[in-house]
Amino acid sequence: MPTTENRRSLALLWELSLGGRALYFFSFASMLAAIFCSFLLPQVVRFVVDSVIGGLPVADMPVLTALIEKTGLSGSLQTLRENRALIALPVLGIAVGGGILGFAAQRGLACAAEGLVRRLRDRLYSHIQRLPYEWHIGIQTGDIVQRCTSDVEVVRSFVSSQLIEIVRTLALIAFACVILFSMNTTLALASFAFLPVVFLYSFLFLRRATARFLDADEAEGQLLATAQENFTGVRVVRAFGRERYEVDRFDRQNRHYAELWMLLGKMLSTYWGLGDLLTGLQMITICVAGAWQAADGGVTVGEFIVFLTCSSMTIWPVRNLGRVLSEASKTGVSLGRIQEILDTPPETDPPNALETPTEGDIEFDHVSFSYGDAPVLHDVSFTVKRGTTFGILGATGSGKTTIAHLLCRLYDLGDREGEIRIGGVDIRKYRRSWLRENVGIVLQEPYLYSRTIRENVASLSVARYPVEKIREAASTAQMDDAIEQFSSGYETLVGERGVTLSGGQKQRVAIARTILRKPPIMIFDDSLSAVDTETDAKIRMALRQQLEGVTTIIIAHRIASISGADRIMVMENGRVAEIGSPAELMERDGIYRRIRRMQQNAEDEIENESAPETRKGKPGTEDKA
Repeated sequence: MPTTENRRSLALLWELSLGGRALYFFSFASMLAAIFCSFLLPQVVRFVVDSVIGGLPVADMPVLTALIEKTGLSGSLQTLRENRALIALPVLGIAVGGGILGFAAQRGLACAAEGLVRRLRDRLYSHIQRLPYEWHIGIQTGDIVQRCTSDVEVVRSFVSSQLIEIVRTLALIAFACVILFSMNTTLALASFAFLPVVFLYSFLFLRRATARFLDADEAEGQLLATAQENFTGVRVVRAFGRERYEVDRFDRQNRHYAELWMLLGKMLSTYWGLGDLLTGLQMITICVAGAWQAADGGVTVGEFIVFLTCSSMTIWPVRNLGRVLSEASKTGVSLGRIQEILDTPPETDPPNALETPTEGDIEFDHVSFSYGDAPVLHDVSFTVKRGTTFGILGATGSGKTTIAHLLCRLYDLGDREGEIRIGGVDIRKYRRSWLRENVGIVLQEPYLYSRTIRENVASLSVARYPVEKIREAASTAQMDDAIEQFSSGYETLVGERGVTLSGGQKQRVAIARTILRKPPIMIFDDSLSAVDTETDAKIRMALRQQLEGVTTIIIAHRIASISGADRIMVMENGRVAEIGSPAELMERDGIYRRIRRMQQNAEDEIENESAPETRKGKPGTEDKA
C-alpha cells in the first residue's frame, strides 16, 4: 500500500500536470499503439513461417485474419507464397507506423514533462520567496539550492522517461499475457514463471534503496552547502589562512558522500547480477519448454518463434524494472524534500489587511521577544515621534537589531509579547509587503547583487528610476564621487555580494538604494560602522536635508552617529536602560554619558598619539620642539 508521503507526492505531480494532461494521455495512447505494433510483428513472422511457408491455415490468428479480410488478401495467400518479397510491405508498414507512434509518444511526453517541471520550479521559487525570515536563517543555502536544482532534475528525469517506462513495462506484460495465453497456456505459464520473483525482488530492493537514496541526497546538500560557504567567504578563508582546513573539511564530506554512493553501487550491482540470472533462467525455461512442445506438436514453429520473441521483448523491461523503481524511489525522496519546503507555511496576512499610509508615531508597547528559548527583549516600551530622528545605542546582543527586525515584521510578536503600532495601528494589521515598502532598512552587512552599481542602487529596477534620481541618492550617501572614480562609473560590476567594493562603499550603496525609495520610515542598523568619521558626518548632514519629515531610526555603537538625534534610547541586556534627548542623557550619570566619555577619551588619545607624527612632516617643527 502506498504511504501517506507517497500519496502526497503523487497528488503533487497530478496537480502540477494540469495543463499538460492531454499531452500525457496522448503520449500514453501513442505508446500503447506502438506496443501493439511491436507485438504485431511476431504475428506476421508466425504467419509467414506457418502459413506462407508451412501451408497451415490462418484461422487461429484472429488479428491477422481480420487484417487479411479487410485488405482483401484472403485469396492472395498463394500469391504471397509465389512472391515472398511482398511480405516485406506489411512488415515495413508496421515498423514505420510503430516508429512514428513511438516518436509521437516521446515528443509529447517531453513537452508535457518540461511543462510540469517548469510549473514545479515556479511554485517552489515563489513559495520560498514568501517563507518567513526565520525559516531562511534556519536552513543552509546550499541545501535550498540542492532541492531547487538536483531534486527538481530528478523529478524531471522521472516524469520524462521513468514514468512512461513503468507504464510501458506493465503494458508489455499485459499484451504478452493476452497473446501468449491465447496461444498456449502451458508455455505461457512457463514464460511468466519468473515474473512474480522479479516483481518481489524489485519491491524488496525498492524498500532498501529508498533509505540509501535519502542519505545520499542529504549528504549532497551538505556538500553543496560547504562549497557555497567557502566560495562566498573566500576572503575570510584567505585572510586567516584556513585553506587547508577548508580543503580537509570538504574532503571529509566528499568522502562520506562517495561512500554512500558506493554502498548504493554495491546494492545496484547485486540487483543487476541477480536480475541477469533470473532473466537467463527465464529464457532457458522458455527454450526447453518450447522445444519440448514443438517436438510433440503442441505448438507450431511459428508459435514457438512468437513465444521467444514476446518473451525477449518483456525480459529487458522487466529486468529494467528495478532500475526504474530505484529511480522512482529516488524521485520519491526528492519529491519529499521538495514537499518539505512547500509544506512550510508562508507568511500570511489577514483578509482585511491594511494598505493605508504608514504615518504617525511609532510605539513599542511592552514588547518582549525571544528567539526560541533565548529571550532577547524584556518589556521594551518607547515612542518615536513622526518626522523625528531616534537613536538606539547599546552593546552587542542588547536587542537593537531585533527592534528593527520586529518593526519590519521579519519576525512577528506573539499574542502576549506586546504590541507595535504605527499611527495607533498594530503593524500586524498591515499587509506585510505594504509595510516593508514603507519601512526602509539599511543593514550593517548589506547584500549587493552581482550586477552594476546603477542596478544595485535601483534594486535592479533601472527602468523605474531615471539616472538623475540614482545619482542624487548616491550623492546623498556620499558615494557619487567614489563611483565616478571607477573606470566604468555607475556601470561598474560589483561582483558577487559586492566583493569589489570596500565595506564602507557597500554600506553607502545600500544607503543610496534605500534613499532612492524615500519610504516614510527609515532604519539605519549600524549601517555607518564601516564609514570613517568625516564621511559619517557628511552622510548624516545630507540625510537631514534630504529626509526632512521622514521618521528616522539610527542604530549605532558610535555616539557620533546618533549625536544629532532628537531622542536616544540606550539598551542594556534587552531592556531600556535610558531614554531622552542627548542633553538630558548627558545630565544623568548613566550609560550614555559613560560611553560618550570613553569614546571621547579614546579619540583624544588617538589624536595625541598621531600629533607628533604630524609635526615631523611640517617644516620647522623640529626646532620648535
